[in-house]
Amino acid sequence: MNCYITKMVFRIICGDGKHTPQFDEQIRLFYADNQQQAFQKAQAMGTLEENSFMNIHQQQVQWHFVGITALYTIPTPADGIEIASCIKEVDDVENYVYITQKKAAQVIEANSLQTQTILQ
Repeated sequence: MNCYITKMVFRIICGDGKHTPQFDEQIRLFYADNQQQAFQKAQAMGTLEENSFMNIHQQQVQWHFVGITALYTIPTPADGIEIASCIKEVDDVENYVYITQKKAAQVIEANSLQTQTILQ
């Protein structure tokens, strides 16, 4: 069995759809014998996870599976293996670094709280 990473994209439509278009890009892990089987599993899961429900404002929310936009083999899962990478070009370097550091601090804080809970 091999490991495969997929990027699955869903479109979210709320009410009559007269809002800024929303898409959920999900990175998912699948175990399969080959790439074709991993693709088929991801495709089936995407279709199964299409959903429709009423939100708190009594508007219908629809999740539509758009497709699989990436499929990668992880040859040998190993500690620290790179799974995905994205190079960004930003206009405001200071703001980008600030926001990144704030997010990193939140991860550190959440991890610290979990560690404290385990030790108690």
